[in-house]
Amino acid sequence: MDRQQGISATTIKRPPRLGDEVYNAVYAQLMSQKILPGSRISIDNLARELGVSQTPIREALSRLEAQGLIVKTHLIGFSAAPQVDRARFDQIYEMRLLLEPFVARKAATAIEASQLALLQRLAAEMRGEGGREVASYSEFAQLDGEFHDTIARACGNELMRETLANLHTHIHLFRLFPHSGATTKANSEHADLLTALEAHDPAAAERAMRNHVKRSYARFSTYFG
Repeated sequence: MDRQQGISATTIKRPPRLGDEVYNAVYAQLMSQKILPGSRISIDNLARELGVSQTPIREALSRLEAQGLIVKTHLIGFSAAPQVDRARFDQIYEMRLLLEPFVARKAATAIEASQLALLQRLAAEMRGEGGREVASYSEFAQLDGEFHDTIARACGNELMRETLANLHTHIHLFRLFPHSGATTKANSEHADLLTALEAHDPAAAERAMRNHVKRSYARFSTYFG
């Protein structure tokens, strides 16, 4: 019994996968614009810079391509996706305003305790609480995306969740301002939304999400002057 327990404890402590570490490193470069939008990406250069083989680099680029951060062109190779233009930006927010308030309203009645706990943890991490500061703006974008995806999952409509996920909203928006102070305002809006969800108040959740999306639009639209 003791031997089996020892084996079990050992198998839990696994180091992070190399592919995940490489993905996170390239993701951070794209979000911080160390790799500029539209620029060519050299697999050889990234492999040398990160001290790895080309295989995990290619795997990371494929994952990033699925998220819309990387574009692969036949006979040319990989390049960073261009920034969203104003037309695409407005279309993203039109879609968000149509879907996300409704999603929040449904989630308020269906959300589970485990999902509320996850939202609370994500909100605390975005505020830098619990002795853990958000390492970078790109990490905030990841947490923000997970926060919204958890609400979408809680609403119980998988098609709506997939539609919102396929917009890659948080990745594209946070690329516009790689060093923005908008996170404090977003955290305050997240708190209002979480309060409504914890109270299982559909009307308040819908109102809080609509307010959040509209204010987010106002913040990010300044990029376009």
